[in-house]
Amino acid sequence: MIRRTQFHCSVVNLSSLHHRLRHTTAADQSPPSLTTTHNHNPVNPSHLLRVSTILYQQQDSSESRLHTSLSRCDFQLTHEFFLQICNNFPYSWKPVYKFHKFSQTQTFNHTPITLNRMLDVVGKARNIDLFWDLIKEIGHRRLVTDKTYKIALKTLASAREMKKCVEFFHVMNGFGYGYSLGTLNKVIDALCRDKLAEEAKYVVLKLKDWVKPDGFTYKCLIRGFCDMGDLVEASKIWNLMVDEGFEVEIDGVEKMMDTLFKLNRSDEAMTLFQSIRLNRIDDLGLSYKLVIGWMCKKGKLGQAREVFDEMLERGIQPDSITLASLIYCFLSKARVREAYKIAEGVEKPDISVYHGLIKGLLRLKRANEATNVFREMIRRGCEPTMHTYVMLLQGHLGKRGRKGDDPLINFDTIFVGGLVKAGKSLEATKYVERMMNRGVEVPRFDYNRFLHYYSNEEGCVMFEVMSKKLREVGLFDLGYIFERYGQKMATRDRRIDR
Repeated sequence: MIRRTQFHCSVVNLSSLHHRLRHTTAADQSPPSLTTTHNHNPVNPSHLLRVSTILYQQQDSSESRLHTSLSRCDFQLTHEFFLQICNNFPYSWKPVYKFHKFSQTQTFNHTPITLNRMLDVVGKARNIDLFWDLIKEIGHRRLVTDKTYKIALKTLASAREMKKCVEFFHVMNGFGYGYSLGTLNKVIDALCRDKLAEEAKYVVLKLKDWVKPDGFTYKCLIRGFCDMGDLVEASKIWNLMVDEGFEVEIDGVEKMMDTLFKLNRSDEAMTLFQSIRLNRIDDLGLSYKLVIGWMCKKGKLGQAREVFDEMLERGIQPDSITLASLIYCFLSKARVREAYKIAEGVEKPDISVYHGLIKGLLRLKRANEATNVFREMIRRGCEPTMHTYVMLLQGHLGKRGRKGDDPLINFDTIFVGGLVKAGKSLEATKYVERMMNRGVEVPRFDYNRFLHYYSNEEGCVMFEVMSKKLREVGLFDLGYIFERYGQKMATRDRRIDR
């Protein structure tokens, strides 16, 4: 529990994770590591460099000459070696494809992993003609996996080859893979996550006679259009889904609500929330958190508290971000007791809750109290981030606008920052003095850059000296912040040295 004067919470130590190798199917298998082969034989780096150099220098040479040069290298052609060649040329199809042609003259059999990796390289190089030929070759070899479908559709959709996107499924059907709703859903999900919702919709509608979409298909499309901010198309898919007898899943509804809030169409989002609240109240979960977060952001504290109480009555536990939003909103309205009351109910507060407290207290100009929260945060094992230190520095040292009325201020900010970044601190100090002498206001201190530039070994000493000086003049809280940041940098440097 968090209390205003004293915090009581046990620190949980996370045990180290042990990574274990496990067998997977060809469809789910990821590329092997870069240091071992399928036979657990390491790849010789000198052989890899030599072959890569030949492929790069002779990529425009005749096939016979290139094969002769590669044969003289006397290297062991394994699946891992082929994958590393692809990794060395991630966007250049010619060396990879010519190495593939050479591998066909050796005792080497491709796997779905090696073929998909090569296909991905050719696709990124946007050689669509060769890409299409390789698709047919992989289908003929009967080595097509779900990964092949995803690579093919992403590449063709990104290149706006819409007819080929649909034709791909027909070609795979000709090779005996058939039309599968499960495969289609995986492909549509991948396209929508890559913000290719329009292309995904085209594929779904064109394949409707062979593969009938289900609720998951439509949900992926709704999510994809929401991620793109296209609520018109998302609404069309929604209506189409309802017309076909599918009920919109609650995560699809919440995605639509979230997008409406982000586009400042809060009235429509609240209307949608109220409809779900009346008809499908048992499904609500994340919806409460979205509404509370938006209400807190808009300063509607009373309504946010009502929704929060309703959520607790229904047994839905709030997450730390929701609690942090409420705490900050209460503090911004100077209702400190209520903010602490919410914080006291958190058994294991994380950094979001602490940030809500610190940010709210700093807004009330209670920098010393915010520093006490910071101290308790450290004591309980919650490691601060750069954002924590920046907030506290701004709270103690003041906050002014980034830009001044005089256009010279903005130029001087860039110039002084450049001098500091180049390590010329003395020249930067002299220039600032000349600025002040000519009556120009010194621009706002950039705390992010300050902490970034001095996050090194010399900075640790500087923070220690600064902390002592600040304590000598009575700025104990500010001195503690500098001391703590210096300790954090010193600890980080020791971890890096290991």
